[in-house]
Amino acid sequence: MARRENPEINAGSMADIAFLLLIFFLVTTTMDVDSGIPKKLAEKTDVKPPIIKEKNIFQVSINRNNQLLVEDQAMELKDLKDAAIKFIDNGGGIGNPMPGMEVGTTCNYCKGDKDPESSDHPTKAVISVESDRGTEYGTYVAVQNELLRAYTELRNRLCQEKYGMSFTELEQAFKDSARKDESLRKKVEDIKASYPQIISDTDPTNVQ
Repeated sequence: MARRENPEINAGSMADIAFLLLIFFLVTTTMDVDSGIPKKLAEKTDVKPPIIKEKNIFQVSINRNNQLLVEDQAMELKDLKDAAIKFIDNGGGIGNPMPGMEVGTTCNYCKGDKDPESSDHPTKAVISVESDRGTEYGTYVAVQNELLRAYTELRNRLCQEKYGMSFTELEQAFKDSARKDESLRKKVEDIKASYPQIISDTDPTNVQ
């Protein structure tokens, strides 16, 4: 009986298949990325920034132990939102000119104490966040979220008073219109201009 020889495996074809599989996985595999807070960075400009009065700056510092110091006073994270609202909504003076206006006016929609030692107007209220090099990223994000909640609450309140819906609902209605409804666009811009989100992040330092 004749001896049957085993057929040889074409190694070249196997290499081609392995290469194709590698390309397939590279194309189809997704990679996890760190989540964060979406922000639009300011464009570089040669124009000198205006001088900001100290009373119009709300200083938030986070030390390496993830503790908050707000306006040189220790504060718990749970109290940050209300403190930020009190500062932004103080309305103690004249604001920057609103769109379509040449001069600034007092804030007739603010509900604050109108403390002359605190911010003049939401259009001038700057929140400055300083973190330590040792600050945990989670703490930094939590602080930013509380500050964003402060702006959201103020915008929702004003939008409810002026347009009968929250700002969150207004933005959603504008998005649902494929951003084409001009009347909704103007309302969104009006609320944003009334309570502009002005948060300044400084480079990490050594915070005591």
